[in-house]
Amino acid sequence: MIDVPLSVLDLAPVSADGTVGDALANTTELARRTEQLGYRRFWVAEHHNMPGIASSAPAVLLAHLAARTSSIRVGSGGVMLPNHAPLVVAEQFGTLEALHPGRVDLGIGRAPGTDQVTALALRRTVEGLSAEGFPRELGDLLNYFTGERSGPITATPGRGDMPAVWLLGSSGFSAQLAGLMGLPFSFAHHFSAVNTVPALALYRESFRPSRWLDRPYAMVAVNTICADTDERAEWLAGPSALSFLRLRTGRPQRLASPEEAAGYAYSEPEREFVAQRREGQAMGSPETVRRQLADLVERTGADELMLTTMVYDLADRVRSFELVAERVAGGLRR
Repeated sequence: MIDVPLSVLDLAPVSADGTVGDALANTTELARRTEQLGYRRFWVAEHHNMPGIASSAPAVLLAHLAARTSSIRVGSGGVMLPNHAPLVVAEQFGTLEALHPGRVDLGIGRAPGTDQVTALALRRTVEGLSAEGFPRELGDLLNYFTGERSGPITATPGRGDMPAVWLLGSSGFSAQLAGLMGLPFSFAHHFSAVNTVPALALYRESFRPSRWLDRPYAMVAVNTICADTDERAEWLAGPSALSFLRLRTGRPQRLASPEEAAGYAYSEPEREFVAQRREGQAMGSPETVRRQLADLVERTGADELMLTTMVYDLADRVRSFELVAERVAGGLRR
């Protein structure tokens, strides 16, 4: 039996009564604490035009996090490649790898992580924004690190300073591409639970050994809120549910307090939406979360789990990761 490694995905949530500076300071403290608790990785996600998320510049934030920690791997979960020229990504993450050798993960996503107007403002051209161009741009990015194909441009930093590259996804497209390229794959179960098992099966079926991996390696990202009781976890989960509802209905806002979330008047369709969102995720006491995560590992065969915990107060966020590390992790085996 093999213990399943646990990692962290954070979005630097901006609370209703806090500032962006507070959010980034909280993420920094969470990285330090989860390193002490033995988590393997700490990733931050790229999102734009969302007032409740402060992780819009992963490379900048990761430089800070790596400098404030010493051993935990830091990475992007992910950098949305359609938003950036591959050379820029290579130079940014080549710099990170040169500064912190052996500690940097470059998770690459195919979606823009925002609306099309914002994506166009980031890239300033429609070229590169389509999914069809993603494999070519990914190949260009890898080549800036490896230099296998000769060309007039040398990424400096970049060439010779290659982070660990992952593909991220919530569909079969990225799963298959990750398999064909022999890259590790992280599936976004936290917002697309229905596709998890089929996508991972496709990844493993498509996998071809590469210079990076000789066998498939799959990580599953899952919403996880662990508290001393099921009731307390349910209370803490309110802001995350309301935030996702507001995002999906085109009304993104800063993260509400548990009191505000509890007072929100959900319509019946909204309640159904929230209930569907929670299916397959992990929420409750340590005993409940252990059962839910163990079931997820059994169903998916995940080599690693990445936990994302969107709660209002930093103390509750830290407490969740402490409870998982101290009372859940030892019971997760595959």
